[in-house]
Amino acid sequence: MDWDQFKGTEHQTPDGFQQVGKAYQELKHKFTGRLPGGWIVLIILLLVWMVSGIYIVSPDEVGVVKRFGKYVYMTKPGPHFHIPYPVETVLKPKVTEVKRIEVGFRTIEPGPPARYRDIPKESLMLTGDENIVDMNLIVQYKVKNPVNYLFNVYNIPKTVKDATEASIREVVGKNNIDQILTTGKYEIQQDTKKLLQRILDKYKAGIMVVAVQLQDVHPPSQVMQAFKDVASAKEDKNTYINEAQGYQNDIIPKAKGQAQKIINAAQAYLKSKVAEAQGDVSHFLQVYQAYKSAKDITRKRLYIETMEKVLAHTKKIIVAPKLGERILPLLPLDSSLYKETQKKP
Repeated sequence: MDWDQFKGTEHQTPDGFQQVGKAYQELKHKFTGRLPGGWIVLIILLLVWMVSGIYIVSPDEVGVVKRFGKYVYMTKPGPHFHIPYPVETVLKPKVTEVKRIEVGFRTIEPGPPARYRDIPKESLMLTGDENIVDMNLIVQYKVKNPVNYLFNVYNIPKTVKDATEASIREVVGKNNIDQILTTGKYEIQQDTKKLLQRILDKYKAGIMVVAVQLQDVHPPSQVMQAFKDVASAKEDKNTYINEAQGYQNDIIPKAKGQAQKIINAAQAYLKSKVAEAQGDVSHFLQVYQAYKSAKDITRKRLYIETMEKVLAHTKKIIVAPKLGERILPLLPLDSSLYKETQKKP
């Protein structure tokens, strides 16, 4: 607890036991042997009344002293003394205790096993995309300012519960049902906690919200199966997408590799053809230079080279020009044909 905000409000008094003892000794010294029995009884009652002003504040508490119903000061843990009732009274709220409020359900038996009871009018809420969600949550809080906690709000538990309902409904109304049922639970808890703290601070309730915890979030039972089917379909969709991405990651590198292979082959073919064409050009230029220097010889050589290419795969006999004049132009020189001509009469 932060005591700085209450600096100057603490009551600095001597020890209560010492006060009572000192008063008793003074009265005993003054009136012993001088007063009748009635006065002695009155003095004893006065001493008992004074002793009733002694009180002890536990380590988890703080003492809040009221004088005639109005707050006057606070005391820290330990023994203290106040003017007895009805002049002053002491309230001792537990400032370190973490209290809890249940919204959407109530605990019937803490268990084990625990038993709960649903409160539909608290748990059913409308989402931002106009769907209904069933939500149970717990709010944990503790005292931040004992004076405000005791005197500013009449019914703290009901106030906290009503403020929690208002906060969670506002936050849920700003989110769609998919976020609420899946990834948005933490953000909803934090947003609800902040909004609830602002509301309680506006009320000056003297409360610090420790945590807002979603216990159970699910669609209404009437449409539970439909939501399960939708969730299953989304899982199937994600599965198919992952499979397609895996196939894509497998086939694209292969296609890129095949494309690069074809490109490399085409570039090699291009270079070979360019080199071949350059060689042909060089060869032609050489032949052309030879032709210019010896036209007849070059013409005959070209003719012979061409005939070698044309007649490369045919059976042929080359006869010298003078010798060829004595051979019939149409004489079949193939051996099989020659034998057939020999058999004829």
